[in-house]
Amino acid sequence: MIKSEFLTFIYSLQDKITEALEGLEPSKKFQEDLWDRPGGGGGKTRILSDGQVIEKGGVNTSAVHGKLSPAMTKQLGVEEDDFFACGISLVLHPVNPHAPTVHANFRYFELYDEDKNIVNQWLGGGIDLTPYIIYESDIKHFHRVCKTTCDLHHKDYYPKFKEACDQYFWNHHREEARGVGGIFFDYLKPTESMSLQDQFDFVKQMGNQFLTAYLPILTHRKDQTYTPEQREWQLIRRGRYVEFNLIHDKGTLFGLKTKGRIESIFMSLPPLVKWAYQAIPNNKEQQQLVDILIQPRAWV
Repeated sequence: MIKSEFLTFIYSLQDKITEALEGLEPSKKFQEDLWDRPGGGGGKTRILSDGQVIEKGGVNTSAVHGKLSPAMTKQLGVEEDDFFACGISLVLHPVNPHAPTVHANFRYFELYDEDKNIVNQWLGGGIDLTPYIIYESDIKHFHRVCKTTCDLHHKDYYPKFKEACDQYFWNHHREEARGVGGIFFDYLKPTESMSLQDQFDFVKQMGNQFLTAYLPILTHRKDQTYTPEQREWQLIRRGRYVEFNLIHDKGTLFGLKTKGRIESIFMSLPPLVKWAYQAIPNNKEQQQLVDILIQPRAWV
């Protein structure tokens, strides 16, 4: 049964990721917060703050159920309102501007009729990178892991999901990308060539490859020397990250519309950020980032 398998997967992945990240921190550990949702279900939030490597990071799991609001049934394009949703969501904001922010999310959704029969079910998720200083080798490594994993399951997945990621993580009000992408997929259902179990196997493997995609980058960049100017640029660019999450992100909007737990929904926001009036690049390094963000490119 996909529901029970998916729950096992996200809880195991949460343990695996938090343990690996704690291995990079000299003294800080993730603080765990168990919470209940009034409408049904709950979650397990793990937050690491003020570390030497990770300024703020959250690796959260949740499993919620109940009734969708009319606004959400309209957004999802469904008639049924009895739902179950579970997933893992993580965002890591490193201290060092040379190290990129990373986001990943893997989720499963079910809808039921009046007799509690499943009438619709799908998977969604993705993984994407948001650098503040461009290192093409890091970005290519990240995308190579995504492509290699996708190719093991379907030859069309990487180009399709890479394009979807570039389109989704786009700050329309700024006309620029949030970062350098990765893959993004939603409403992943059975097809002629892929059963729901096949789709779950893909999602599971992609989740288990998160550390392969990101940990080498963080390990390599975490101790690199940086200037006050690079730190300032990081804080300004974090502002664009916040703008996307509050204005465009479907996960944030879903959490708010289903009366989700605010602390868990907003855990993705960085602890320090800056909005400077008419902030523009003032050196080649900053301009290189902006040039890439306004014109997504192929990395592998």
